[in-house]
Amino acid sequence: MTTRSSRREFLTKSVQGVALAASGGLVWSYLLKQQAYAAPHAIRPPGAHEESDFTAKCIKCGQCVRDCPYDTLKLAPAGDTVTIGTPYFIPREVPCYMCEDIPCVKACPTGALDHSLEDIEEASMGLAVIDIENCLSWLGLRCEICHRECPVQNKAITIEHHPRKISKHAMFVPLVHSDYCTGCGVCEKACPTEEAAIRVVQPELVQGKIGEHYRLGWTIDTPITQEFTPQQRKDEKSVPATGLDYLNQGDL
Repeated sequence: MTTRSSRREFLTKSVQGVALAASGGLVWSYLLKQQAYAAPHAIRPPGAHEESDFTAKCIKCGQCVRDCPYDTLKLAPAGDTVTIGTPYFIPREVPCYMCEDIPCVKACPTGALDHSLEDIEEASMGLAVIDIENCLSWLGLRCEICHRECPVQNKAITIEHHPRKISKHAMFVPLVHSDYCTGCGVCEKACPTEEAAIRVVQPELVQGKIGEHYRLGWTIDTPITQEFTPQQRKDEKSVPATGLDYLNQGDL
């Protein structure tokens, strides 16, 4: 009787073990697939390398999350669109408040967050993009909150004056400058519309590329372009002054 019970118990545990191994294999397969197809456009911490390089170096230790004083960062859970266990943040919920000492970068033990980043204004977490069809300022209302809240004052976001032809009221619209935008998301968090009219995304989603075969001569200062710079000819004869010229000089 004891032998039969032991044998039955052994067979039961064996079946359970096989089932557990199978289910574990399915879970592991799912996690690998989830990681393979995870969205490559998550907003990463300051100093994060290019996505493939970042995910290769990140060991998912959570030390950057631990050292963030504003609880901005979080680790992606299983089933999320972000690679499981990697740090990211959602600007609309909690943006990066751009700590001057950049503690998250210092906490990274592997260099997935670039330790050479010393100035937080040099960070490139993403790029703010304005939906001009729903931005209050672009609709003619005075808002400009994104401009006022931007940590990189009057550089990342500036205000442009647009006069109106049929109204006495001018429009003051925000413009984002990619050279200075850090992608911190403070503007997205502060936007007063129900759904933010300014959002931080990865630059490759919205920025084009002009192509290397184009040469914008007016932006390049070389001896060749200087040949086409308008200059007064040395042998150009002086034009006799007119009475109007003297009048403008106050001599008449």
